[in-house]
Amino acid sequence: MAGKLPMGQKELIRAKVMEQVVQKELSLKEAALKMKVSYRQAKRIYKRYLQEGDRGLLHRNQGKASGNAYDPGIREAALRVYQERYGDFGPTFAAEKLGECHGIIIDHETLRRWLRAAGLWERKRRRKAYRSRRRRRECFGELLQFDGSHHDWFEGRRSPCCLMNMVDDATGITFSFFCEEETTSDAMRLLWRWIERYGIPQALYCDKKNAFVLTREPTIEEQLAGIEPKSPFERVCEVLGIEVIIANSPQAKGRVERNHGVYQDRLVKELRLAGISTIEEANRHLVQTYLPTINEKFAKAPLRPEDAHVPLTTPTSLDDIFSYETPRVVSNDYVISYKRRLFQIQRNNRLQPKPKAKVTVRELLDGRIKLLYQNTELEYIELENISRKEELATRSA
Repeated sequence: MAGKLPMGQKELIRAKVMEQVVQKELSLKEAALKMKVSYRQAKRIYKRYLQEGDRGLLHRNQGKASGNAYDPGIREAALRVYQERYGDFGPTFAAEKLGECHGIIIDHETLRRWLRAAGLWERKRRRKAYRSRRRRRECFGELLQFDGSHHDWFEGRRSPCCLMNMVDDATGITFSFFCEEETTSDAMRLLWRWIERYGIPQALYCDKKNAFVLTREPTIEEQLAGIEPKSPFERVCEVLGIEVIIANSPQAKGRVERNHGVYQDRLVKELRLAGISTIEEANRHLVQTYLPTINEKFAKAPLRPEDAHVPLTTPTSLDDIFSYETPRVVSNDYVISYKRRLFQIQRNNRLQPKPKAKVTVRELLDGRIKLLYQNTELEYIELENISRKEELATRSA
């Protein structure tokens, strides 16, 4: 072996001790104590040192390929496929896809070393402000973190849209769907789907968005009546008995924010690999493939096994709960005006409101309209809405 031997700190210490034994400065028993080996092992080391010198102190496997090493052909195939299809994937996700789609089974840390050695990947280091992590809730359904993520999910194959996402704080179980914008109606739809699947959670953690909560001060009329203004989403949660907790920063709802990061990495690439470019296809892929896989891979067991979700006890159906309610005054001709539409209250209602009485207009998420008076649904017909000018012109004609 030409040049210097590849000796580590341990071999250098042993070489110095063995030389002291040769020079009769140390006994073999004293050498064994210094090297922290048994006397029999010290004798073997000394024998090899006399026969081979410093080379005899090196491990016999040094320079040899590991018995567990991957075949060079697997390394070449993995790097080739990575460059062709997964160039922007991280090593962990890429290793999963190589196994799932190409039958190349390798550990993600092995792939990471190969990619770094080939100059195909480098770790992105980010220095972040220190924040202590809040402890998870103990039971599944005790707290859901809730947010929308606007992103170019389809990488230009269609316009950017929003992913509405819920994450259980105790387990990390997630549920989501795509929509065009982060609206109150879509927030209601997401909560509705979660309740149908798991039950009613105890609390929701969301940020200060008008789609979720009202942050304005109450009007004078509301103050005099002792009314606290609530958004339609807050009203729905109140009916269901769900506490709404407002986050004052993105870091406060860190679990759903980190979940967005996972989605923006993995889901974007999954949609690309599947050739998906519409919201409808993406939502089917979420329910059938992505969500079951991601929940199985990343969900954790809760600290306590009890399920904190509660069953729906109110007799009102969910489509009546997930709705918009607006008070309106009955006109002298028993007509209700709502969003430039006119509704004539029929005479055959068992509980008939009088003119100037207040009636609640309930608009369901599917667009249906219900009129309620003292929690009783009224029969009505919708009138053709013509302006006052058109009415006067018709009469004069």
